[in-house]
Amino acid sequence: MTDDRLGELSGMVVDGDAVWAMSDGGREVTVHRLDPRGVDGACTIVDTRTADVDPFDAEDLARGPDGALWVADTGDNEMSRETVAVIVLPERGEARLHRLTYPDGPHDAEALLVDTDGVPFVITKEAGRPAGVYRPAGPPQDVGPTPMERVAQVALPASDTEGGPIGGLGTRTVTGAGMSADGSVVALRTYTDAWLFPVLGGDLAAALAGDPVRVPLPGEPQGEAVAFEADGTLLSASESRGGAPGEVRAVPGAVALAGQASASPTAPAAAAPAAEPAPEWLPALIGGGVAVGLLVLLAAALSLRARRR
Repeated sequence: MTDDRLGELSGMVVDGDAVWAMSDGGREVTVHRLDPRGVDGACTIVDTRTADVDPFDAEDLARGPDGALWVADTGDNEMSRETVAVIVLPERGEARLHRLTYPDGPHDAEALLVDTDGVPFVITKEAGRPAGVYRPAGPPQDVGPTPMERVAQVALPASDTEGGPIGGLGTRTVTGAGMSADGSVVALRTYTDAWLFPVLGGDLAAALAGDPVRVPLPGEPQGEAVAFEADGTLLSASESRGGAPGEVRAVPGAVALAGQASASPTAPAAAAPAAEPAPEWLPALIGGGVAVGLLVLLAAALSLRARRR
């Protein structure tokens, strides 16, 4: 990724055969269509879509069920915002702004998913603790603010993949999200890995509470974007950092990998052998043994007392 307009690439989504990406920051909502195969190995920008909205800190990109692009204006490094927002960019017509509020105070967030009903899910960026998953009760209808509810939390497993700017903490810090074209798999990414969650019945909250499949993404300077192509290929992208250019990388067959994991039968835990019923005579024997033992102890005590006298 050599184009400076995407030097801080933080969000990416696929719509049909079009790959759209955005940088964080800026005074205007701007998304760029990429040709990932480009020229001479470099991604090239072939189209741009804008909206006359000044975001606070745009961080991720998602696709709605009608094909509209959703920009997550959810960044909050200082944890000071009273509201966050999503900006919806339809293919035609005016952009729509929806402000959202958390039920438990400000959060920084860099990951957005939109389900098949058009409900946005915001996944927070937490260092050293589980990420929160928040959504409004239904599709946002106006500017709002629309209150969100916390519907899940995600504690990603530990990872030994190297990369990213913050060391070990970055292996479990959510920096982006994506959904497969058929909605059967969602991905949460960190600075070092993508974690794939199979989705059953369209329930994203339940999916994110499940066990994910790991796809290592080592060596990315600052990986913050993830998406899926129509054939199930996972795309990951990093912004430039420390002189290292950002990249868009492809992992073919990722959706199938997650599907195979969810379909693998789990062996039931071995049942503990049932205890055999105790013989009817056992309690009597135990009781008799205890009685005999007490009599022996009593006799020994009396004998010891007599000796002392």
